[in-house]
Amino acid sequence: MSAGAHVLLFPFPAQGHLIPLLDLAHHLAIRGLTITILVTPKNLHILNPLLSKNSTINTLVFPFPNYPSIPFGIENLKDLPPNIRPPSMIHALGELYQPLLTWFRSHPSPPVAIISDMFLGWTHRLACQLGVRRFVFSPSGAMALATMYSLWQEMPNAPKDQNELFSFSKILSCPKYPWWQISTIYRSYVEGDPVSEFTKEGMQANIASWGLIVNSFTLLEGIYFEHLRKQLGHDRVWAVGPILPKKTIDMTPPERGGSSTVSMHDLKTWLDTCEDHKVVYVCYGTQVLLTKDQMEAVASGLEKSGVHFIWCVKQPSKELVGEGYSMIPSGFEDRVAGKGLIIRGWAPQGWILSHRAVGAFLTHCGWNSILEGIVAGVPMLACPMGADQFGAKRVCDGANIVSHSAKMARTLMESVSYESRVEKERAKELRMAGVDAIKEDGSSDKNLNAFVKHVVGLGSETDEG
Repeated sequence: MSAGAHVLLFPFPAQGHLIPLLDLAHHLAIRGLTITILVTPKNLHILNPLLSKNSTINTLVFPFPNYPSIPFGIENLKDLPPNIRPPSMIHALGELYQPLLTWFRSHPSPPVAIISDMFLGWTHRLACQLGVRRFVFSPSGAMALATMYSLWQEMPNAPKDQNELFSFSKILSCPKYPWWQISTIYRSYVEGDPVSEFTKEGMQANIASWGLIVNSFTLLEGIYFEHLRKQLGHDRVWAVGPILPKKTIDMTPPERGGSSTVSMHDLKTWLDTCEDHKVVYVCYGTQVLLTKDQMEAVASGLEKSGVHFIWCVKQPSKELVGEGYSMIPSGFEDRVAGKGLIIRGWAPQGWILSHRAVGAFLTHCGWNSILEGIVAGVPMLACPMGADQFGAKRVCDGANIVSHSAKMARTLMESVSYESRVEKERAKELRMAGVDAIKEDGSSDKNLNAFVKHVVGLGSETDEG
């Protein structure tokens, strides 16, 4: 179908960005495209499961650039100290412009297109210099992306009161947000600062890029896809989600993510002993480190609720352990023995959510978690912490977890009770919509095929040129 057209994929090194783009690489490879994925050495191992299954996927490994504020040896956002923000990583990766340009020009059969993460907007300038097309990959949903594009296009000033509601008036059905919930990267912009200006140029370059691939599906966000097409002034927008490994759906855990303190065997054994739909799965994502007070509040809410639960806790670096980050309160595990299972490090989230015993998901509302919750058909309890996560009706948010542990306990109890049957029915409907989108001839499957056809056309143009 594709005559092996060659495409370069360049993921941003953060789990929520990297993993869905690797899953997309698999879907493109099985449709016949030849793929090269650019990573730095310490992220290469994440590609191993993908490379073992796809002979048409190659790697391009560049050393991570030396950068003043990023400690030597750190190459993934999850490993950055809390005081270093994502724009530093965005700026650092810009140093790969020249090595990438040299690689393209020396390659006997260079890619006809670049698919790069939305945080790598500088690759648009590179693509223009090389005379190839650049496609933005958004691991966030269409609404979140539309709001982000709007901010960087219009550059609104911050109000004096951080609680003042901000309205995206041009985006239909878009909620209003207190200013402090607006994109952290946008709010951290400082005019004239080199890192801020580089970020701004990259975000505006996204809007100028040739096309857009979004990890979402039409039935979920159709109105926002229509807005993006108008905003961009073209129809080269492909909704291809939920981009998930097939094994998430058929209940075999994919090999991905990292190390864990609980084996798959022990996890399955524990869940198999639980009643259907009675376990709450709790996870705040790969980036969030809860403070000592937040950890105590979540533990208190879980303990007071009396529900069965699995709590996935991000492992802090050695430097942060002393400050109490991600520390389970003393005695908590003994008090909830038999009721609760704590996983330190990575967890096979899609697999856990799809287990018959899981009845609710307390989530930070990262977009990948939302999609995994939808595909699993599990009602979600929202506790957003930042970034694109405030678009949900919520139990709590990062700022007030501590004062809402009693409310959390009540909500957790209700989430696995008979009273939550309306939410469960809605979750089942969403699951059907999500699964239908990625089935053969579903909306996202058709869009993926259309995208591959488009890229093959670009290859033909290059050949004729």
